[in-house]
Amino acid sequence: MSEKHDTAPREFSTVISKLRAEFNGVHPDTTVSRCVNAARHGAQDVTGRATPDLVERIARQHLRVLAVALSEQG
Repeated sequence: MSEKHDTAPREFSTVISKLRAEFNGVHPDTTVSRCVNAARHGAQDVTGRATPDLVERIARQHLRVLAVALSEQG
């Protein structure tokens, strides 16, 4: 699988930057990027569209849940 396949389209770069800043020190940048990509694919599969606003909300929720799960492990 090529790296380009896992790269979010340019329109989501603002979402990734915003969430990286919000979760700085909580999640690595790669985790944020993966969550945005997963949210984008999920939104597209479920609703047939993946707007930056929707993807941001889904990814943020996933990152919050992941943070809680990781804090409970430590």
